[in-house]
Amino acid sequence: MIDHTRADVDVRNVVIIGGGPAAHRLADSLASRDTRRGLRVTVVGEESRRPYDRVALSTRLADATADLTLAPSMWDDDRIALITGERVLAVDPEAHTATTSSGRSLPWDELVFATGSSAPVPEIPGSRHARVYRTIDDVDALVAETRKLAAAHGRPAQVVVAGGGLLGLEAAGGLAKLGAHTAVVHSGGWLMSAQLDEGAGRALGRIISGQGIGLHLGTRPAAVLAEGDAVVGVELTNGRRIAADLVVFAIGISPRDELARDLGLELGPRGGIAIDTACATSARQIWAIGEVASFEGRCTGLVAPANAMAEVVADRLLGGGAEFTSVDDATKLKLSGVDVASFGDALANTGHALEIVYADPARGLYQKLVVTSDAKTLLGGIFVGDASPYASLRPLLGTELSSEPAAYLSASGMEAPAGDELPASALVCACNNVSAGTIRDAIGGAHAGHADGCAELGALKSCTRAGMQCGSCVPLVKKLLESELQKSGITPSRALCEHFDLSRQELFESVRVLGLTSFDEIVTRLGGGRGCDVCKPVIGSILATQHGSYILDGGRGGLQDTNDRAMANMQKDGTYSVVPRIPAGEITPQKLAVIAQVATDFDLYTKITGGQRIDLFGARLDQLPEIWKRLVDAGFESGQAYGKSLRNVKSCVGSTWCRYGVQDSVAMAVQLELRYRGLRSPHKLKFGVSGCARECAEARAKDVGVIATDQGWNMYVGGNGGFQPSHAQLLASDLDDETLLRYIDRYIMYYVRTADRLQRTARWIEDLEGGLDHVRDVVVHDSLGLAGELEQAMAAHVDTYEDEWAATLADPERLRRFRPFVNAPGDAVVVSGPNIPVRGA
Repeated sequence: MIDHTRADVDVRNVVIIGGGPAAHRLADSLASRDTRRGLRVTVVGEESRRPYDRVALSTRLADATADLTLAPSMWDDDRIALITGERVLAVDPEAHTATTSSGRSLPWDELVFATGSSAPVPEIPGSRHARVYRTIDDVDALVAETRKLAAAHGRPAQVVVAGGGLLGLEAAGGLAKLGAHTAVVHSGGWLMSAQLDEGAGRALGRIISGQGIGLHLGTRPAAVLAEGDAVVGVELTNGRRIAADLVVFAIGISPRDELARDLGLELGPRGGIAIDTACATSARQIWAIGEVASFEGRCTGLVAPANAMAEVVADRLLGGGAEFTSVDDATKLKLSGVDVASFGDALANTGHALEIVYADPARGLYQKLVVTSDAKTLLGGIFVGDASPYASLRPLLGTELSSEPAAYLSASGMEAPAGDELPASALVCACNNVSAGTIRDAIGGAHAGHADGCAELGALKSCTRAGMQCGSCVPLVKKLLESELQKSGITPSRALCEHFDLSRQELFESVRVLGLTSFDEIVTRLGGGRGCDVCKPVIGSILATQHGSYILDGGRGGLQDTNDRAMANMQKDGTYSVVPRIPAGEITPQKLAVIAQVATDFDLYTKITGGQRIDLFGARLDQLPEIWKRLVDAGFESGQAYGKSLRNVKSCVGSTWCRYGVQDSVAMAVQLELRYRGLRSPHKLKFGVSGCARECAEARAKDVGVIATDQGWNMYVGGNGGFQPSHAQLLASDLDDETLLRYIDRYIMYYVRTADRLQRTARWIEDLEGGLDHVRDVVVHDSLGLAGELEQAMAAHVDTYEDEWAATLADPERLRRFRPFVNAPGDAVVVSGPNIPVRGA
């Protein structure tokens, strides 16, 4: 191979052929590394979409609205151009040009092949009727066709998936969740035979069969049977026939090397563009990365090596000497309800290797470690049914274990070692090639007082990229963070503050179990001192949640912060804003007129908020009761915009008016807002309800997002704005109204009970062991047996809710809090404004 390192010139043009994740990673890396701004990068992709995360295709299968786009903001960089919907048809190595299907000619100084791969379909009779599982378009078409077939036949669609590897199982599992009757045909004697040994593969087979998915192993499709254009079945090589309405092939990848072949580049023995350790091809100034690249005679379809290749090429183009030396084969099955992982020499091909195995076929449980003959050095592992040890063991690959291997198998019942010290070179995040040393260095800056240090999980992920792709390494990243802080003398305490050694969750449960009702009781029994501005609002919130009484009574007024005490938001000039509740944004002309008149009379600035409410700014504290009175008399109530509680439920107009709406999103949003109004929580909550998949209410940016389907409602959780924006994730699909409310009740109350102080739902889910899967188990499957208790707690809140504005106006003692001066008459309501005379009792 040829050394492609070149001396710097003023500006060099880099053309990347392909618009997938590898191309995106290379463009991103070049933009961040090219501090001299000496490169101009053009990415040419066949698909009409911007590069997206193919690893997350199963998410799209479960949710047609899922946005898999990779860092779209990158394309705003003026050094990077993205061309979509075009294919490079020809490359002229002499003229250094690439010609696209639209006829445009792109000059290049460096050319990178990132053309990826295609999904092969064998040339068997009827193969033209088969479908594949490879792109977003493929997935969307499968979903649409599955539903169309079910409607046409009046029964669930019958789907046969050829391929029992990662993609095949994802496709089969996802289609089964859509209601199809699915079956998997696999040529191996057990599932995932390329990654798992027979024991693990058969344990996985029990789990998959238990989900109602049929298995046909040790055979393959011989023909797709059709009557006209309609598929009716599949004939297998063993002579058996299976009824089918839809046949999907997911049997591996075929590298897209046709353009390289025409160009005369050296190819691998089984296809793909041959590369060396620099990711250089046989032609000068031409590189290859990702699934099309053949390294040591092999192409791979995994994200980690593709990212690593992209980083090597970026380094080389900017004068570095990075090398690509090996392929990380670690895999983790991303199929809900199936816990499978393998890494390293999982099949024990190393000479004299030992295999330590724990198997329980009845439970579908299989765990294995592969170690050297002296049982000390870790070589690989396989986990089926319980993959919890995977995240901490995988980085130890090639190192000596501090305890006997069996102790690392969670199913063995032995006590696992407290923790092995990861060497600096240990790979923590394979997707983004982040080592333990890189993470420790980032944390070290924090406790050394450096501005660029990362002493918090979110910041650590952002600055190192660890955990930013598949997320499986996040628990280990968090563990490293806590360990490093402890080493530096910083104990990552969960104490609420100096007055309480308990975490918020522990304090919540202690107050509930002991039946405590005041701050004095709580601090006497559970803490010490007089409290502070951290613990007082938390206890005020806990008491409000558990007892549902007026938040300023019983000595609780002093626990609240300024906004909660005033029941309005203080602005920077010392005045307050008032936000009446407008459920789902639905309002009458008469109510609008009242708001307009109040704003006019009190000379208030008005603003329509992002939550479909009207905010009235500029009120003095003593004016608040009279403003509330006029609003309450008109049928309004407090919008709780000042509290750590439900802020609003945003809605589109839904099926009542919109020609695309499939459900009444306004009615559902009104119901949700009225049900959860006033509930105190660790942080503010925002909901959204969209009447169709067009998502006009932006429900997936909310703590609870509800999106209508033709079967009911899809429920999303954990969407937040703020400093760390997060898209909500699908929790459950096609729910009826009653089930949706039950699930939201459980979800919100579980969050209220267990989240940390000021922790948004996105970070809460991220920090929970098991993440979204754990939340789903609790909310949908009642894994903790708390469903009834959580629902009762929410019912108690709904039954005892009282509008705080109206409650204040009805009690002269409560009104005293809003006196303009301390010796004003106790029963006076003192109001002033441009058109309102000051009046007393």
